Amino acid sequence: MPFTEYERISDITDVVTIAKGAGVDIHHYLNHTFGRGNWRKLKGIARVEYENGEIWQAEKNWYEAHGIGRRLEKVKRNIRRLA
Repeated sequence: MPFTEYERISDITDVVTIAKGAGVDIHHYLNHTFGRGNWRKLKGIARVEYENGEIWQAEKNWYEAHGIGRRLEKVKRNIRRLA
């Protein structure tokens, strides 16, 4: 069942850097769209509530640059259903 719309209901924990600088596969797109920055791709764990009311612990991925903030945040996979 594909989930689309969600709201993050907890802080992101266990944050790990996946890639940084030129290792970020879409750094040209990020620089063009959001501005030049030292882009990093990160992942972490958070609780999310989907539009159908289900609450899941999920792995989230996003891109982030100092002074620009977090962009293109998405749920990569659901870990376990909480409610």
